[in-house]
Amino acid sequence: MAIEILNDEYFMKMALQEARLALAKNEVPVGAVIVHDKKIIARAHNLTETLNDVTAHAEMQAFTAAADFIGGKYLHDCTLYVTLEPCFMCAGASAWAQISEIKFGAHDQKKGFKKISKEILHPKTKVAGGLLEKECSNLISSFFSKKRNQTS
Repeated sequence: MAIEILNDEYFMKMALQEARLALAKNEVPVGAVIVHDKKIIARAHNLTETLNDVTAHAEMQAFTAAADFIGGKYLHDCTLYVTLEPCFMCAGASAWAQISEIKFGAHDQKKGFKKISKEILHPKTKVAGGLLEKECSNLISSFFSKKRNQTS
């Protein structure tokens, strides 16, 4: 029996599983997990189409689930793993939640928070991008490529 090593790559693969669930629902394939003490306390994926709610991003869903699990609104000592660089809205929510760390897969050159301002995050939040970047980028790129081909 193989032993799973609970490292950054493992948790990003769990976020990718969530992104594939979003894809199966014809949602933009972004997935997220929140980890505390090497345990996943929240799993989420985009639900903007399903819920007809522009704020139903994977990160927002994950913050709500994690806060419910913890029993408080602050996500100290928690790490968000998300397949795409958070947008400005999600980065702002992460600041309010005071999440300790954000690790994302694909960079978002158009709508990622870094394009607008890195200052939106909580001052103590650590950020790392590019984790399993190729897998994360390919998933989202192929989704939008198929969408473009359907409309042309």
